[in-house]
Parts: sequence; structure tokens; C-alpha cells
Amino acid sequence: MADGQRLFVKITRESLPQVKDKYPFIYLERGRLEIDDSSIKWIDADKNVVPLPVATLNALLLGPGTTVTHDAIKTATAANCAVCWVGEDSLLFYAAGFLPTADTRNLRHQIEKAADPDQSVEVARCMYARRFPQAELAGKNLKEMMGMEGHRVRTLYQTKAEEYQVGWKGRQFVPGKFEVSDITNQILTSCNAALYGILCSAVHSMGYSPHIGFIHSGSPLPFVYDLADLYKEHLCIDLAFFLTRDMAGRYNKHKVSEAFRKRVIEMDLLAKLATDIPDILGAKHARRSSK
Repeated sequence: MADGQRLFVKITRESLPQVKDKYPFIYLERGRLEIDDSSIKWIDADKNVVPLPVATLNALLLGPGTTVTHDAIKTATAANCAVCWVGEDSLLFYAAGFLPTADTRNLRHQIEKAADPDQSVEVARCMYARRFPQAELAGKNLKEMMGMEGHRVRTLYQTKAEEYQVGWKGRQFVPGKFEVSDITNQILTSCNAALYGILCSAVHSMGYSPHIGFIHSGSPLPFVYDLADLYKEHLCIDLAFFLTRDMAGRYNKHKVSEAFRKRVIEMDLLAKLATDIPDILGAKHARRSSK
């Protein structure tokens, strides 16, 4: 091969690992993401170099102090690894890059469902049925189901507080003032934001849109928030009260990150998303993943 000539291997959707087969995410901060021999490497603030197997990652969550080269973005997206920009320790979710390798069949199906009022409510009922398996939801409108969910979540908070013997005064989050919340609320905020990042990258890579929701509205990522409510009970709420008891009044970002990641992997969240999203949207025959 002549000097300067680069070898490109054609990648097809069929040859890429599916969402369900990937590792959920890696969080990076204060370093540089660049290319080395057509693969991505991470150079941290101490000049340590770590190769990143992006073909096996669902998302790279880039925190403060991160720089990334144009070629690194090209390589990540070619491998269907989403790139998300988040706050420190994923406390805030800012943006996600769109993956051009996804086809549009799932997106068209999602739009058709959302555009039809009857079908849209039916999708919402399907989501609520997963949280209220014994309830009769037929005929209930969205407002009624949202009221049921609000009561369920408030009761859940109180139940977990009693189970783990943790004081609880209600959900509190002040944008830009993370530290003013109590420990339980800080953990909830952190885990919720990390969950949004994972979901946003998975939704993009499966060819759906995070902007077309069925329950939430008036927010940047309504479909992501719709989906997050299906998994928050175990991944975020139970974990927050469990960890509060162990932290003795001091927030430990490393412990939170490690515990959250462990639960995501144990739940096999990406495999669940690969089946849950098409099932919720009634897309039995749609392409489940472009990965």
C-alpha cells in the first residue's frame, strides 16, 4: 500500500453488532478523543492512552473538558456508536449526535402512530400497562393514566424511604444547583440523566426519534422520557434510596456511577430496549435495530 493511502472496509447494517449485543456506555471527561490507525483512542489528562472498542459500545458519554477530533466522530458513527454530550458525571444531558446509518422505516412507523390520536393513546396505554398490569386501562384517557402514574410514583418514593429507613421530603431538582438537593435527590438526578443518555443513543441507533413522544410533551426528548419511566423504578429510584443509606450524608459520584452501571448491565437494558420499543409501538415486523 502506498504511503498515505488508507484502507477502508465497507461496513453494512447487517455486519454491525445490534443494540442488544453492545455494552451500554462509557463516560469520559477531561481528555481527548482521537484516531490512531483507524481506531479510536482516549488520551486522559495524565497522558494515559486507552484504546476504545467503539464497535462494541452503544454510546460514548462525553463530560466536561473533553475534546474530540472530526475523524473520531466519523469512526464512532461508522460503528454505530452514539456520541452524547453530558455534564459532569452525566448529571445533565445536553445533546446526542444523530447516527446516519439508521434507516427510516422505524421512524415512519413512530410518526404514523403519534400522528393518529387513537393510536397515540393506545401506545401510551401499552406503556402504562407495564406499570399497572392488574389495572383496567381500556377507555381511560391520557390525563387519567398520568394521574394514576403520579400517585404510583409518589407512593413508590415513600415506600422506598421506609424500606431503606431514609428521610424523604419529596423530589427536588434545581437546574445548575445540584449540590443544594439532599443526597437522595442528587443520586436520582445523576442516575436519571445517565439513563436519558443511554436511551437517547439507543433510540437514535434503532432508527426512532427521541423527539416524538406519546406521554410527555413540551420537552426536548419526550420519547426518551416516556421510555425512562419504564425502567426508573429499579435503575434510579430504588438505587437512590439504597445508596443514600450507605453514603452517610456525603455524595460519592464514583459509587453512584459504578452502582448504576452495574444495574444497567444486570438488567440487560439494551437487550430489553431492542424488544420493548418495537413491542410498545406495535412494530412486530419493523427492523428492530440498525446495529
